[in-house]
Amino acid sequence: MARVSRTFTCQSCGAVTSRWSGRCESCGEWNTITEEAAESSGVAGGPLKLVGKTKGRHIALVPMAGETAEPPRLVTGVAEFDRVCGGGLVPGSALLIGGDPGIGKSTLLLQAMAALSKTAPVVYISGEEAIAQVRMRARRLGLAGSSVQLGAETNLKDIVATLEEGKPPAAVVIDSIQTMWTDALESAPGTVTQVRATAQDLVRFAKRRGTAVILVGHVTKDGQIAGPRVVEHMVDAVIYFEGERGHQFRILRAVKNRFGPANEIGVFEMGELGLQEVPNPSALFLGERDGETSGSSVFAGIEGTRPVLVEIQALVAQSSLGTPRRAVVGWDSGRLSMVLAVLDARCGLSLGGQDVYLNVAGGLRINEPAADLAVASALVSSITGTPLPPDCVIFGEISLSGAIRPVSQTEARLKEAEKLGFKRAILPAFAARQRPSTKLDLIEISDLAGLVAKLTVDSSPRTRTVSDDEI
Repeated sequence: MARVSRTFTCQSCGAVTSRWSGRCESCGEWNTITEEAAESSGVAGGPLKLVGKTKGRHIALVPMAGETAEPPRLVTGVAEFDRVCGGGLVPGSALLIGGDPGIGKSTLLLQAMAALSKTAPVVYISGEEAIAQVRMRARRLGLAGSSVQLGAETNLKDIVATLEEGKPPAAVVIDSIQTMWTDALESAPGTVTQVRATAQDLVRFAKRRGTAVILVGHVTKDGQIAGPRVVEHMVDAVIYFEGERGHQFRILRAVKNRFGPANEIGVFEMGELGLQEVPNPSALFLGERDGETSGSSVFAGIEGTRPVLVEIQALVAQSSLGTPRRAVVGWDSGRLSMVLAVLDARCGLSLGGQDVYLNVAGGLRINEPAADLAVASALVSSITGTPLPPDCVIFGEISLSGAIRPVSQTEARLKEAEKLGFKRAILPAFAARQRPSTKLDLIEISDLAGLVAKLTVDSSPRTRTVSDDEI
């Protein structure tokens, strides 16, 4: 007879221990370990082992060479959502979407499912809202006439039994996975054990019936999807819905995608009628830019496969505190400290007693190191009070020696800048055979000291290469 063994599981990271403690040794969080029961058998309470001489069945092995058809896509009609998914939803795939509360996850998925319901049957299961609340949102978004099938349930067994009846739907939304529970476990909904078990059952259903399953996940205070990390490994794509509450822009970013490029982004604008697609985010991010103000630069970045131009704002002011402030929004604070150290050690700019504020306009978060040169330019512009040319884009990576390193996809960045009317670009120096074909005036910088000398001596740079001999 199976007996019940007691384990203690961290609700933050999923680590399992044999005894309770106030602090998890794996993730360091306090008061996150709870007691859970699990059925087991054996003298020591170990897992049940199958005894016998039954052999496993043989599996078919195929050669590496061969043709495999591309998986078909379910195009929802929301272009930015389809872009992040890799061209549309893949039947039999599982997606996990996370984001801060109130950021617009349910609104986005309701709009996408309403658009997809025109060509395929879809189901929306809500574990957090009643049917009346979902219908109220649909009326506000103008989607009351769509053919989306709604359900409000948290018992996973009942949900799977309903979906198994008849022809399976093309896509199913589970909002959210933290509210689902199965009676096979004694733990409460939202615990690590429940989230892992229910997610595994839903992924198994997706693979077995060919239905695209979209799971909505809560996030922790650090911005990570709550629950065990194993859930992110089980699904085919992990997507984050980002955005600042003070901005109307929302960024849909893929951090994992087995059927498309990772780090792809889709840009939306929150309005009265829900989320509106932004086909040209560069023009939107630069729409309210004032080019005559010091401390502002335009960075030509790459998000996934899309070039994006965004404004970087910096302010350097004398500090009245013993420890100067370093406030960063939209960029890595550690990367800012590195750029400040290089400006101090290699360029002779003393910033130790200055307050430094850095902001990426529009609520976009930049992760690539190619923004180093644009950040440094904005800082130097703020220190000297000299505005940068308004028709100039900047990109490049800074090393600890002060050298400017080249970055990838230079031509794509320059083409996007040229399309938006920019005339010149400050970028790392490159070999003659690598010179891109563009109409922009290219100002090549070999090290950070050359950039500082250029910005402090001449506020209107000409089209020529700044060499080390001129510094």
